[in-house]
Amino acid sequence: MARPHIEPFCDRDTGFKNMILPGFAGGMRYKMLSLDVDSGACSMTVQYDGGYRRAPGFSWSEMEMIVIEGELQVGDRTCRKGHYFFVPAGYALPEISTAQGCLVLVMYNTGEPSHEESTEHHPLAQVDLYHSVDSYMDLPWAMGNVTKPSVAAGCLIKLLNYNPISHAMTFLYCMTPGYYQDNISYHDCAEESYHLWGTSWMMQFGEVPTGGYFWRPAYINHGAFASEYGCIALGRTDSKLFNHFHYNPWSTPVENVERSAARLYKRDPLLYKWCLSKDHNHPHGPEDFEDTMQRRGDEQGHDTEHKSDGKTHDHWHGHHHHEPGSPHTHTHADGTTHSHD
Repeated sequence: MARPHIEPFCDRDTGFKNMILPGFAGGMRYKMLSLDVDSGACSMTVQYDGGYRRAPGFSWSEMEMIVIEGELQVGDRTCRKGHYFFVPAGYALPEISTAQGCLVLVMYNTGEPSHEESTEHHPLAQVDLYHSVDSYMDLPWAMGNVTKPSVAAGCLIKLLNYNPISHAMTFLYCMTPGYYQDNISYHDCAEESYHLWGTSWMMQFGEVPTGGYFWRPAYINHGAFASEYGCIALGRTDSKLFNHFHYNPWSTPVENVERSAARLYKRDPLLYKWCLSKDHNHPHGPEDFEDTMQRRGDEQGHDTEHKSDGKTHDHWHGHHHHEPGSPHTHTHADGTTHSHD
């Protein structure tokens, strides 16, 4: 998530642009909130005009979306204000349309916006990760103490998506009327927020109104916080959220990094030493085979009987299918091999 620090910003202060990328039907307009110029990953507010219709298909990027205003028809389901979607890359959504128009927040997490017309999921799509929910009506508010140390009482959350590997989160949060927290914080992760309704205040950046947005890289000071009448916002982090609280408004991001490293050293000195070891210091990080392994075999000639339908999970059984009569080789656990002709 290599995006610049964008704060403060309000999308009500800029106009819509027509979406002209291939695959998107006319009648889709957008306001760019933040953009990773290397990968094309981005966050946008999108206006679908009345009568808009898009054919079934999938994106090459993982995507998240929440309805801000209006109604969006997704297949045979009518999705109203607050409806949230997590759509894995390659997951084919049914036709989407809106009769009267609809405003949505759309986030492409791993690549640029794209739409490939298809009624079938891509063979490698992790379809079991897809989910959608009416976040306003079907989820209860919970205490905002998802991490320790926690924010002040009066900040509530609804968890919408969680990555158990990276600990990245997407969530709704609200500040109740009269909310106030007097300290300053920073995090070891990037964080993003969009005000769906209401206004909050932050010492460094002032008022954040409805339509207010920020993309905040790691180690940026923010706080104190307050909200006179309350607000509801969508928040995201790209990794584990930990609150580093303090009362020094003049500390720099570099000093905050050093403080985080010092706290890691005090808490887990062996891990700190491992991180700095030349034998283990990989510039792009060590490989996690779960991130790079093939999720499903080549569909050409492959058994599709056990292909996931999004409701059940099936494990690829790990050997290659060959055309009848073609030569192939097996290797056994004892190291011996033999071929079939």
